[in-house]
Amino acid sequence: MTKKDSSETEKESTKPIFESLRKIMLASIGVVALAQDEIEDFINRLIDRGEIAEKDGRNLIADLRKKRAQKFEERGSEFEKHMRKIVDRMGVPTRSEIQDLNDKISMLTKQIEELNKKEEK
Repeated sequence: MTKKDSSETEKESTKPIFESLRKIMLASIGVVALAQDEIEDFINRLIDRGEIAEKDGRNLIADLRKKRAQKFEERGSEFEKHMRKIVDRMGVPTRSEIQDLNDKISMLTKQIEELNKKEEK
């Protein structure tokens, strides 16, 4: 097995993991959005029935949206930390590491070309 085949196999083996995580994340977002919609509908029904004042209902909805946004940010950063740990454990290089390697390859390629030119003379 060549290095190219090995790296392609590693990429193929990580695809299902990332795809599963992506689906879980999207499902979680969908569930939260659905719950938010249900809560807002419930509050609107309470307002329509006159069980709570419209102003109080709107304030409650605004508070719920604000809290949801805060939780989403917190959970998003937690999710990002967990993903970084997973990626680190898997040994997936970062963009900067790949860029560093590309820079080194370019430099070495230039040096090889210069050596080849010297040998041809």
